[in-house]
Amino acid sequence: MTRWIDLGIDLALKLIHKGKVRDLYRVGSPDEKRLLMVASDRVSAFDVVMAEEIRDKGKVLTAMSEFWFELLGDRFPNHVVTTRPTSIELGEDLPADFQGRAMLVKEAQMLPIECIVRGFLAGSALKEYQASQTVHGQRLPAGLTGGMKFPEPIFTPSTKAESGHDVNITFDQAAAIVGTDVAVKVRDMSLGIYEIGAQRAKQAGVILADTKFEFGFIDGEIAICDEVLTPDSSRMWEASELLAGGEPTAYDKQPLRDWLESTGWNKMPPPPSLPSAVRESLRNRYIAVYERISGREFLG
Repeated sequence: MTRWIDLGIDLALKLIHKGKVRDLYRVGSPDEKRLLMVASDRVSAFDVVMAEEIRDKGKVLTAMSEFWFELLGDRFPNHVVTTRPTSIELGEDLPADFQGRAMLVKEAQMLPIECIVRGFLAGSALKEYQASQTVHGQRLPAGLTGGMKFPEPIFTPSTKAESGHDVNITFDQAAAIVGTDVAVKVRDMSLGIYEIGAQRAKQAGVILADTKFEFGFIDGEIAICDEVLTPDSSRMWEASELLAGGEPTAYDKQPLRDWLESTGWNKMPPPPSLPSAVRESLRNRYIAVYERISGREFLG
């Protein structure tokens, strides 16, 4: 159902896409190719959106993406016009409930793959390795265990499902979908961004175990879009605990996934109801890792 938000005589935002977490609104006419990307407090796990929201989550993700886009600067093209849209860009003030969670971006022709970089063996990659000694079809040495660091980060793409679950694919399969030149380009960009992110996280005592990027074409150029290096799209661990041989604190969605799996849920809608303790724990972890990596205080 189309939703219009009237912001004044000269402007209306039209909801054109409702994702798992983010909503996209068109700004002005289609010819302007500008969108307002609004991060909600919705949370998804196993590609299913939970019924309950995580307080302030959208603001944390927006603040984190803002920090990384600033740090990456011009080294990697991106879709951002401004991370703090005002009446100057929009022609009218933002609705109050969009404050702190909206970015004005250029419209992109999105690639139908997700670009994942893994520096450590975890998650679905660990499960595949245990079954076949491969990760996204890549043969790896024997004897690896969960949490081990790869000699070099590896690029492991997946499909981008409109509904249901994404599927891990090989690089060659990704190249067959988007073309070899594009696949090489986004692989190299993904690895480069991960390297910068992992180094910054390391300085804050955090391990960036893996992360997911999305890319699209803007005026014929490949650009990074959506969020970047957030705890929603990454695995982030307490470095000191992992180095000491323990189970590291996770500053991401893994505790939510663990709780959901402990309920025996079949990972199909509807999901179980999230207790308040689970929701608050996730909120606190997101804020903590944002503040540590960015060096900024989360003001809410």
